[in-house]
Amino acid sequence: MAAVWVFVEQEGEAPSPLGLELLAKGRELGDTTAILLGPGSDVIFSTLGEHGAKTVLHLDSGDRLPSAPVAAALAERVQADSPDLILLGQAYNDRDIAGRLAAKLGVGILSNASDIRLNGGGVETDHEILGGSQVATASASQGPYIVLARPKSFVAEAVGGESPEVERLELPEATAADARVVESHVEEREGPQLGEASIIVSGGRGLGSPEAYELVEKLGKQLKAATGATRAIVDAGWVPYAKQVGQTGKTVKPDVYIACGISGAMQHLVGMKDSKTIIAINKDADAPIFSIADLGVVGDVHKVLPKLIEALESR
Repeated sequence: MAAVWVFVEQEGEAPSPLGLELLAKGRELGDTTAILLGPGSDVIFSTLGEHGAKTVLHLDSGDRLPSAPVAAALAERVQADSPDLILLGQAYNDRDIAGRLAAKLGVGILSNASDIRLNGGGVETDHEILGGSQVATASASQGPYIVLARPKSFVAEAVGGESPEVERLELPEATAADARVVESHVEEREGPQLGEASIIVSGGRGLGSPEAYELVEKLGKQLKAATGATRAIVDAGWVPYAKQVGQTGKTVKPDVYIACGISGAMQHLVGMKDSKTIIAINKDADAPIFSIADLGVVGDVHKVLPKLIEALESR
């Protein structure tokens, strides 16, 4: 069996959803070791075991910016243990660590993969291009293979594994060049979170004004949904970046995605096209969003949304 290492970052008191998604793919490819970044706990270690990790390499960077020391510690351990594949996610710390680790090991990175396969001659990865309308295949033959996978590419699922063996991996001594985190701010959020929501209501430039986004919020509240946005209205300052769905925002895969006043630019479609059911509301019957919508409403969002909200409120 191939030796697969999977990077998992701790979020709050649990492993990140992205990390658990990667573990699902990792256990499909071989014997899985989780690389946990964070304070850790018995509950978290047990969760990693339930998701297929047989071993956990635990790193805690404390108040140090993690990328440089974590990459250094991993490079040393990789040279000693020679894993076949190191799997990380398309996320901030993952990408920073992967780049530094690849440089130390003298290997390349396959980035933004939607699927991964190991064969006798190396690794193959699939990459969605042209807004997901085509899939390109890449490969590497010089290991250890480092792959960055897109969020929502795999389904996180517990398989009831045993508690893993946990080993603390020490970081190199801090130097004067180390960056430190001096202050952290947790964003205040209410309701379902965008990345995990089963229903998402998103707004775009077709809303016309930041005040009109309140219609999206009201509909989201009625449906107990998360609310999202296109890059255009995020860049315009109507809503915070945390709500952005798309290539440079969050990739989502809800049961229902309601696109309000969204034309369907390629950058946005990449982040939501795999939703199970897509409902589009737009006054332009030729808007690209209708090409992927399961249900399309050709109409003015300023008229359609109030009627929909009124109907839901009267139920």
